[in-house]
Amino acid sequence: MLYIPNDNRDCYYNMAVEEYVFNELDPAKTYILLWQNDPTIVVGRFQNTIEEVNKDFILERGIKVVRRLSGGGAVYHDRGNLNFTFIEPRTLGTDTAFEFFTQPVIAALKGLGLDAAFSSRNDITVDNKKVSGNAQYMTSTRVLHHGTLLVDTDFSILAQALRVKPDKIASKGIKSVRSRVANICDFLDQPITMEQLKQHLLKHIFGNRPVQTYNLSPADKKRIRWLAQHKYSTWDWVWGRSPKYNFQNGKRFDAGRVEVRLDIHRGRIAQAKIYGDFFGHKNIAEVEQRLGGIRFEPEDIRSTLSSLKLAEFFGPISLDELMTLFQVAG
Repeated sequence: MLYIPNDNRDCYYNMAVEEYVFNELDPAKTYILLWQNDPTIVVGRFQNTIEEVNKDFILERGIKVVRRLSGGGAVYHDRGNLNFTFIEPRTLGTDTAFEFFTQPVIAALKGLGLDAAFSSRNDITVDNKKVSGNAQYMTSTRVLHHGTLLVDTDFSILAQALRVKPDKIASKGIKSVRSRVANICDFLDQPITMEQLKQHLLKHIFGNRPVQTYNLSPADKKRIRWLAQHKYSTWDWVWGRSPKYNFQNGKRFDAGRVEVRLDIHRGRIAQAKIYGDFFGHKNIAEVEQRLGGIRFEPEDIRSTLSSLKLAEFFGPISLDELMTLFQVAG
């Protein structure tokens, strides 16, 4: 068992570390990671990103979004959150056994005097409130188990960052389940620093054995940075990997009502349909065709619409008014 120190707080880098260790380091060994992200939403592998995040809010706050390897629901990370990862050979005892991997974490929390327990299929609770969510990714030979620990997370930001209005979107993506959550610090008689908590966790993970470390080499870090840049930070991975879904929105403007219905596949508009009682003399099918194939992103949609003589299709309805039809939030 080897502990890999990692003080990087960039979410793309940290996701790349997990994948790199999983795929490239000695498959016969067990690796432990304790790490943090700056403010980030981490969505599950099979989720529709746009359903899980309040995009306007996260853009305003500079909160990043990243997709992880494992399934499950979306979570919010900040510097009040500590994450743990176990990567080891897949055996009968570790095959989808969430409780197996959470045992040392629960023991560590109990060592702090907390009434910690494993709850439901992937949570750790204290006094029946969720303080940790867990997820897994595996191949035929390896398993990656990771989880969060809510230590002193800003719940006001969490609530807004993960708040979306689902009435405009219909998809088969895995939806997040909201739970009653709490910070570990709220249950402690004495405050604890992140470094103290890390050392406390390592003590319970390694037991009576000395903590052995594996320090990532410059060559390791170079390959991790490449993976972060070319996979985890890309639009195709974060947004384009979302499952198929339908988007629908309609509004009445002074010059008439317009309704858009979009089929989205891999983050791009596969098909667009526009309806309404607006006044235009050109066939709206031309607009629908021009929207087909572009990314479902405001800048892409605005660029496409601004290249058309919109008055010929929508009368006096402006570009800014039309753009409100493509907003997920609000």
